[in-house]
Amino acid sequence: MTALTIEQKRKEAVAILLKNMETTASDMRALIVGMPPKDLLGYIYAQRLMKMMAGSGANSAERDTDGPDDTINEIQFLLEYVHAVLSSDAAPGEVEFDEAQCAELFALSRKLKEQAMFFAMASSADTENEDFGPDTADIEFHAKSTWVLLRGNRYQVLEGEFYRYVLSPHDDVLKEVYGVGATEIAECFQDMANATRTGQANAIEEIMKQFEAAKGFAAEQEKPLEEAMEAWLAANVDQSKAAGLSMDDMLRGGIANVSRHTKLPPDLLADLAYQRGEETEFFAEGDFSGTPYRTLPARKKPLIQLGSDYYAVDPCFTRDAGYRALLFNLLQRKPGYKKSFEDRQKIMSEGAFPDILADQLAGATVYKEVYYKDSVTIQWSENDLIVLIDDVLYLIEAKAGAAATIASPALDFKRHAQSVQDLVLKAYRQCERFFDYLNSAGEVPLCNRVNGKYEVCGRVRRSDYRVMVPIGLTVESFSPFSTFCKDLPQIKPLLGKHNFVSMSIDDLFVLKRILPTPGVFAHYMEVRQAVAGMRRAHLFDEFDHLGAYITKNRFDQDITDQFRDGKANLVVWNGMSDVVDKSFEGENWEANPMPTQEFPDKVLKLLGALDTTRTPGWLSAESLIRNYGEQARKDLAKLLSDLGETIEHHPARYFAFSGDGQPLFVWMQSSEHEVEWEKINDKASAVALCTESPDVVGVLIEVGAGGVYEKARCFKAYAPSERSEQNARIFDDAKRMGQRTRTVNPPRGVDTPKPRHTRKIGRNEPCPCGSGIKYKKCHGS
Repeated sequence: MTALTIEQKRKEAVAILLKNMETTASDMRALIVGMPPKDLLGYIYAQRLMKMMAGSGANSAERDTDGPDDTINEIQFLLEYVHAVLSSDAAPGEVEFDEAQCAELFALSRKLKEQAMFFAMASSADTENEDFGPDTADIEFHAKSTWVLLRGNRYQVLEGEFYRYVLSPHDDVLKEVYGVGATEIAECFQDMANATRTGQANAIEEIMKQFEAAKGFAAEQEKPLEEAMEAWLAANVDQSKAAGLSMDDMLRGGIANVSRHTKLPPDLLADLAYQRGEETEFFAEGDFSGTPYRTLPARKKPLIQLGSDYYAVDPCFTRDAGYRALLFNLLQRKPGYKKSFEDRQKIMSEGAFPDILADQLAGATVYKEVYYKDSVTIQWSENDLIVLIDDVLYLIEAKAGAAATIASPALDFKRHAQSVQDLVLKAYRQCERFFDYLNSAGEVPLCNRVNGKYEVCGRVRRSDYRVMVPIGLTVESFSPFSTFCKDLPQIKPLLGKHNFVSMSIDDLFVLKRILPTPGVFAHYMEVRQAVAGMRRAHLFDEFDHLGAYITKNRFDQDITDQFRDGKANLVVWNGMSDVVDKSFEGENWEANPMPTQEFPDKVLKLLGALDTTRTPGWLSAESLIRNYGEQARKDLAKLLSDLGETIEHHPARYFAFSGDGQPLFVWMQSSEHEVEWEKINDKASAVALCTESPDVVGVLIEVGAGGVYEKARCFKAYAPSERSEQNARIFDDAKRMGQRTRTVNPPRGVDTPKPRHTRKIGRNEPCPCGSGIKYKKCHGS
């Protein structure tokens, strides 16, 4: 058998799979169009409710051990097809609900989904596209399977927050065109999400409430409930109406009725909705007719008009499709707004990173629309945003990302991939250009453009930044490409060490809740950046990365171990977002604590003091401490506790802690005494010599009454390269340390520090900690 024959057989198999998908889709279409849409929706949503109730029952844990149950995703997949058929077919004259046909429809839906997955595997294996290098086949498969399987990887409780932010630049025009502004529209989208999320539970509660009221009425009348019901209904018109609407929510898809559950104006609803039979492309003749590999109508307009009301049949595409459809129709209704619209969108997207992450970037220096002369072309170039906080630099390039969610990977994978590459590679190249510029001199100027002229607004030295993170930021998520694009052959670490990261504004709303401080956010970004440089290590989206960080901390090291010694050539981590997903579930999700890594109280106390004091280098100290594993954190806490208990008797104590890597030098002393920087630096330098480290991160903790850490100042000490008369004491001290048998030095007392009554250090003098920075900008703050 020749290779050509094998290739032909594979192509024949792909063609058969395609034909089978088209046949199954056609059968589904016939069943859907022949049934009353509201009754069908009611049946599907009832199945969804029963599955959710069963999943929370007594045997749910037992079922979980048997493997994941995909029923909810199957129901979501079917709802998208209901939307597609209703959008594509006019309402027939006669329809009839048939439960047996509903069961058949569920079976066909599962069959179509399975066929689509087989097609993804078969059609990707022999791809001729090479845009992603040798990994293109794997990535094409992931893209196709994701297109079919991924349903609403969003947190419904955050819908309103997202819409409020992204629509706020257009508030005045929204009010002019639709009569409502960004805040009102955002509230309505949240109401829409809430109706799907909790509508059935609320309906059951309302029905039970009215049932109990009717029973009480019957008891007062001393009549059977059946006889008293008519009188109760007559006497309680509003309550009976509420019960009727609740029945509609439970049995006839009423939870999807956007007209009833939101206050969106009719014009806006019409712009977001299909009329029956309006869609002409999804079931049109040709390859992939009616299959999941055509663009589902819900991706373009999420609503459907049924009678006089509008329905969100498919709740999971509502955010992205609704956002795009709204802005598209806003411009259709007011075409003269296009230039202002683009300007406002640019300002919003470029400012999103520091706006949304205000707490994580508190005190940061932010440069917007930065210009500089390209070190190669000597032409003026521009970057969107530079954020400088302590020794961390974030460079953000914002791009729009709608095309990647509209173009099907099966119809034209090259176009689908190209739309994503345009987003990623353009942002990457802009970041690359700036990093090259930053590397072109010891210090480089940054400029703003003012009235056509370039004016210096700041200066930056690469040597000041321990961590530099280039980020491509989009409004909408385009997972999994945003994480897979690291496998593009063009994507390499900038300056040989700084990996490029793709994120979305969508992601930031979750990150800000889970990572509340500058220290934990910066540490996550360090780990995230490390994984961004690992080719063939795949996590689906940002929330999988976040979940892996919460549960594993330095999960980049775990992945490295999996690749070590050729044990694996592809590593895929699935389901890591579970710990994050659970945080946004339940009625009282906002009151529940967000997931976090475990730290002993004493270590949390130290991290809190570092964050409060924020002397230069504090993020490096936090990073070092956060790198520690569970046992190292406990060991550090024990040392802090033991020393803290003796501060009253030994006003200054110190220890060197090796932990899991670079040494940490900790000096604790009473806040009532003066800081003797020379003594502290000598001791820390001796630790560096003893541990054969070029430098050590030091933390000076000033302990107040009751053991309170009033301040935690970070500093860096260096090992002297050669012995001299001036530093002989340091070498001698290091030798004594080296003679000790314990890895971690026991707590040591030092001479009682002098009270605070010596000469005050001038704010413009060099800081006595040895940093070389002026005292006012270092430990004088």
